[in-house]
Order: sequence, then structure tokens, then C-alpha cells
Amino acid sequence: MAAAAGGAAGRPWRVIPRPVLETVLHNHALHPRVPQPLLLHGPRGVGKSTLLLNRLLPQWSEPPHYAAFVDFLHPAPSSPAHATAAPWSLLADTPPSLPSLRLQLESALEELTRAAVLKGAVGSKDVLAALSRSHGLHTALSRLAGPAACRGRGTSSVPVLWARAVLAATSSARGEDPTFRIGEGEATNCSMEETAYMQEAMAALRVAKELLRMQEGWRKEALREMNRTGRFSRPLVNSATDWPCLLLDVLSGAAEVDFFQPKLVLNNVDVLKRATCEDETMVPATMYHDSFIWRVIALGANEQCLPVFMSTSDGYYSSQAFVDFGFPNIFISRETFGWTQQEAKLHMVSEFFSEKEWKVVDEILGTNPRHLSEIYMLKQKASRPEVLHDTNIEEIVDTYLAHLQVSVVNPAMETALSMVQKFASDVREGKIPENRLSFGAPWRHPPRTDNPDTSYKWAKIQLMDFVQSFVNTEFGLNYLADDSLEILDDPAAVAMMEVGLLYQQREPSFMRPITRGVQRCLARWLVQQRLELNLQESISFLWQRAIRGRSYRHLMKEVGYK
Repeated sequence: MAAAAGGAAGRPWRVIPRPVLETVLHNHALHPRVPQPLLLHGPRGVGKSTLLLNRLLPQWSEPPHYAAFVDFLHPAPSSPAHATAAPWSLLADTPPSLPSLRLQLESALEELTRAAVLKGAVGSKDVLAALSRSHGLHTALSRLAGPAACRGRGTSSVPVLWARAVLAATSSARGEDPTFRIGEGEATNCSMEETAYMQEAMAALRVAKELLRMQEGWRKEALREMNRTGRFSRPLVNSATDWPCLLLDVLSGAAEVDFFQPKLVLNNVDVLKRATCEDETMVPATMYHDSFIWRVIALGANEQCLPVFMSTSDGYYSSQAFVDFGFPNIFISRETFGWTQQEAKLHMVSEFFSEKEWKVVDEILGTNPRHLSEIYMLKQKASRPEVLHDTNIEEIVDTYLAHLQVSVVNPAMETALSMVQKFASDVREGKIPENRLSFGAPWRHPPRTDNPDTSYKWAKIQLMDFVQSFVNTEFGLNYLADDSLEILDDPAAVAMMEVGLLYQQREPSFMRPITRGVQRCLARWLVQQRLELNLQESISFLWQRAIRGRSYRHLMKEVGYK
């Protein structure tokens, strides 16, 4: 046994295939056009990004397949070996800006469209047809086509103006955009006619981009007014996503089996919703996120769209997103929770852990792939000759739990605490609707004063009360058990889901900690907080538990339970 463990400690960690999930995603990607986007969702650390980067993207990047990969959490790595693991928390310390994420998305689609042009799959007429379906072009084209078009505005048709604008773009360096230009040596095997066709298509895309930017500029003051008043205008919001959606439309029309099969992969799509934007003439990030997804759904339903894969660790996309975007089957849902206990044991025992070690790791941390890979790396470091301390698996796991507690769970709970404090402030200012403050709700009576110390103590007791009730339900709540959805009104539950400690499953409809390791850290956090309470705070907590305390034991219903 010791020899087996020593041999296992020397092996490097490897990406283990997941044939069923890989087959499901790959079969969806084989279609040139599909009626719905696919949503790959699951808690953090189950291997969604690893699956896409290491297993599927290499296949989807070999002609006739072409893939645009956008990771909103960090720029796409140059190779899978340079991929960076996403942080456990869903909330970044410094949220990315919407302009940078928008540029990232548009650049990926532009590169994909450029590949389509070089394949001869997209021409100038295709770009004009896609533009004409949803945009009025006459005025903007008249300006782009030059003075001669302006003098004959009443007699020139849109196709004539388009031809003039494309001709002007072909013969000039308008825009200086290197993306839509044929580089040296890229068309050496093409005839003059084919090269001219590609150059015309590149010029048409430059014209379309400039035209849509011009129309968006005309709406800047209207967008500023919309942001100031808090109103909503679908045409104004859609103007921000016109360019990427036009490229999607063009690419979808160009898709053809065994010739050009494009795909779009959006990893960590939830980051787009939380981006920051300081420009008052741009739409907020949530509206940009919703507009883009709405238009992808509409394109798939009306015309069929190239395969779009969206990956996320946010529980919002497991249930609520389906409601917000229309109906329960608006997306093709593929939810993954990593390995089952039997699968994990099959892959881990003898290759990475001994039987005895695996029993300890499985009992304390569970089968989350990221936990297992991080524990294995600690085990390898502990087995080096220069390490003098004890290297038994119990100590390694305890060290890892302490690291998880200090670096992941405690900071996330502090963030959740500030969110509950903000809830109390919003209640005082009348921003919370009355239906969330129903009679008997434990959070119905936040402090009436804006004293930060009082608000902090109230928020802390609310969070401790929720974690205690969660412990009493054995860390599992069926939020659809009695059709009341009361748990989704609880500010403590919402805060812990938003920071990424809890995950709201789709099927079955349970709310649980994202891993067993995090579950143990939550119990440790509760014990530590109770030990730090003074006498007055202890009395307040016990009064909260006895009089207004949460009790979610009626939501512990399994499927088929009576």
C-alpha cells in the first residue's frame, strides 16, 4: 500500500475524459445551425472550463470547424496549458469593465467572420441582406457613400448607396481596421476574381461596422436620458449589441456542413452581467447581457443560429434565467456536478490516492474535481525530501481546509454580510417591495436607524440564523418543495448564492453548498462566530432563533417524499 501511494504521488495530474458529457456537447456542435443556445451550468470546480478548453475546443478548431472562445473572467489563454483556474468566489475583487468585455466578444466574432470571408463563405450581399433585415440604412449610407450620394439622395436606392460605400471603402484605408483586411500571403492560392470577392466582403464588413457605430452615436443622448430616468427602451438597448448580433447573423447564414461550421463559446457568461460601466452614454451591463442573449434566442428561433455554448457557475442560470427569458425550455440545459462517488473512486484510487487516503478525502472533501486536484498537489509537495513535517493525509486535508476557510469562505461571508447590510439600508429607503417583507419573515424588521454598527450586528445575526437553519436541514433545501419560493426572498440566502458559496440546482431543485469542503467551512464559520459573541449579542442571537428564527425543515423534501 505504501509503495502504491508513493508511486501515485509521483504522477502528474491529468485531465480525465468525461465521455457522456463530451458526446452530448460535441453532437450539438456538429450541427451547422441550431434553434436554441446550449447552457452548460454547474457549481464552481466541477471542470466545465477544463472540459471546454482541453477536450472540446481542440476538436472544434480543426477545419471545417471554427470556434470563437470568449472567457469573460479573464482573457482566453494562448493554450490550454496556460489556462487559469477561476476563483471560487463568483464576485471578483475588481469587476471587469463592460467596454473591455464588449471588445473581447466583438473581437472574437470578428476573427470568426474573417475566417468565413477567407473561406469564401461570406460576401458583400450577405452583409447587406443581414443589415437590411433589422436596420434602416438610407441616411447612414448616404453619409458614408460621399458627397455625390448626398446630392442624389432622393433618387439613389439602398443597394446603389451600398455599392458606392463599399467601393469607397475598398479604395481607401477607412477605419484602419486590420481585422477586415487580407494580409500578405493569405490569398496566394486564389484567383484574381476570388481575391476581389474577398476584398469586397472585407470592405462590406468595415462599412457595416462604421454604419452601426454611426447609428449608435446618434442615440448617445437618448441613452444618457434613459440611464438618468431609469426607463427602458428596447431599440436603444439593442443598439449596443447590433454589431455582434449582425456578425452572428452573417455567420449563421454562411454555416454549411463539411465546409464552414462556426461555433461561439462564452465561458463565465455571468461575469458579463456584473461588469461595471461608468459611461453614461452606454447601456448598463445587465441590459447588455440580457439584450445579447435575447437576440441569440430570437435568431435561433426565427432563422436558426450557429451553435452558441454558454458556461456559468452562477445558480441564477439554473432556474431563474429560464423564467426571465421566457419559458422553462428556452435554453438547452446541461447541468453537471462533476463525478459521482463511484466515478471519482474509479479514477482516483491507485492512480492518485491509496484506498485508505481516498476514504479520508472522500469523507471530508467529497468528489469535487478541483478539490481533488488541489489536495493532490499538496500531497506531492508534502512528499518531497526537504519537507520535514508529517505527511499523513489527515494533516494535509486539515491544512487544505484551513486554507479554504481563510482564503475563500471567510472573505465570501464578509461580502455576504455587506450585502445583508445593504438590504437593511434598502428597506429603510423603501426600495424593497412589500411582498419580500411578509408577516412573520425573520428579516422583516431591520434597524430603523442608519447606524453602521447596529446594521452590522443585525446583518451578522441574520446570516448566523440562516446558516444555523441550514445546518438543521443537513445543508440541503428543496426550494420548490411547497411551491412557495420563500427561500428565494431570504436576503441571507440570496447573498450567499451571489458570492458563490451556495448553488441553486435545476434538477432536482435543491440549494446546497457548492462542495462538501465548503459545507464544512460554513459550519466552522458558524462555530467561530458564536464563540466571538459577547453576552448581549448572544442573547440577541438566541432571541432571534427562538422568536423570529428561520426554519426550513419543511423544505427537506426529496422527489417522491410524502
